[in-house]
Amino acid sequence: MIVVTGATGNVGRSLVRALAEAGEEVTATSRGISAQDVPEGVRHRRADLIDAESLRGVFDGADAVFLQNGGPSAHLLSTPDILDAAKAGGVERVVLLSSQGVATRPQSASHAGTAGAIEDAVRQSGLRWTILRPGGFHSNAFAWAESVRDRRTVAAPFGDVGLPTIDPSDIAEVAAAALREDQHLGRTYELTGPALTTPRQRAAALGAALGEPVRFIEQTREEARADMLRFMPEPVVDTTLTILGEPTSAEQHLTPDTAHVLGRPPHTFADWARRHVAAFR
Repeated sequence: MIVVTGATGNVGRSLVRALAEAGEEVTATSRGISAQDVPEGVRHRRADLIDAESLRGVFDGADAVFLQNGGPSAHLLSTPDILDAAKAGGVERVVLLSSQGVATRPQSASHAGTAGAIEDAVRQSGLRWTILRPGGFHSNAFAWAESVRDRRTVAAPFGDVGLPTIDPSDIAEVAAAALREDQHLGRTYELTGPALTTPRQRAAALGAALGEPVRFIEQTREEARADMLRFMPEPVVDTTLTILGEPTSAEQHLTPDTAHVLGRPPHTFADWARRHVAAFR
């Protein structure tokens, strides 16, 4: 059995579906999960990564776990306790969803600090491990859904700075392979999409998917920061804005890892926009 934490997120939801379609026995878990969130035949259990004890029954009988790194709540996780609970339940393999920033932002407390400590705990756990380090997600564009629906506009900073964002479904497919195939053990994969795209280009791709123009409005850094502080901790906001506005060469590098694992090119942002266009209508 494979346990998927963060099972209602952009990656976790796709991973649960991919594993179920492959015939795996899956337990999907998150704080508010319900039967409506999972495919037929998939067990769902409510648990909170911040509360490692709540996971003990979830892990019983499992042999592998997909561990979401907590996102904005990562600093609240006790990863060693989570991994101890996993081992007590029979888990032997863990695939960690980490962050590209562990390598590219060595001075960042939220990336190299918190996320790096989570990686270290996984490597030192005694479990067989694989670590996935994506950068930005195509699905971050869901933040624009309301303005696109209501006004056919996208507001974002740094309109002409390109980053190689990745489709969460591609991350999920890589995770599914790592959970099921031994050749990925002990590997750290840097996951990117197939091309650099700018916020202005992503807005245009949404317009193409909709069949009508979407106007791009460039925010100042201060405007974007105020928006992001409503749902992200301040240190994460500041690091994120630096990545968006002044990415390093490593953060703009197109890595071969996604295509290598999947045996095909990763999906473009335009592919993602066409699949999810209903959210923007």
